[in-house]
Amino acid sequence: MLVRDWMTKDPHTVPPSTPVMEAMQRLREAGYRRLPVVKDGRLVGIVTDRDLKEATPSSATSLSVYELNYLLSKLTLKDVMRTPVITIGPDEAIEQAALTMEEHRVSGLPVVEKGAVVGILTITDLLRAFVDFLGLREGGRRVTVDMPDAPGSLAKAAAAAPPSNVEAIVTAGAADGRRHLVFRVAGEGADGFAERLRALGITVVDVR
Repeated sequence: MLVRDWMTKDPHTVPPSTPVMEAMQRLREAGYRRLPVVKDGRLVGIVTDRDLKEATPSSATSLSVYELNYLLSKLTLKDVMRTPVITIGPDEAIEQAALTMEEHRVSGLPVVEKGAVVGILTITDLLRAFVDFLGLREGGRRVTVDMPDAPGSLAKAAAAAPPSNVEAIVTAGAADGRRHLVFRVAGEGADGFAERLRALGITVVDVR
């Protein structure tokens, strides 16, 4: 699956000249946590609700209300936005987006195509994709097996699925020449899938 399948399309964007207080209000009203900053149709930065809060004076400041209002009226997104921005393309794999977020420790990625922002992908979107990948809404049995990390292992385990239908298969990283495979099967015979695996000499680690 691709980023374009899970991203929020046509996200709300703002110009760098937007006052910080106006941007904070927009985030509150729309329930967003981040805003891509765009100038002349091109992404030039990004701000999060945390960036905006950190940019405003704390309640412990000695400034007067008038001084605060003056300073805040002059503060724009150009002064506080993050740049350069970590982005992803709409035709990148969703797992590449997850890896990019993990490596750069960000919780959202503007999706850019030909220099224009066409979407935004967040941790929430990745969780939706994760739930879909694992077939969690489709019910059935979740069976984890431990097998040699070798060609033919998956085919051997999958041969035990019929008459059940395999809804999803995921695998964890290999270690010491072994690998965990997680199957979700549904339909006829799903409750007996684990026993059919054991009959083939396959180690069943967990059944749910």
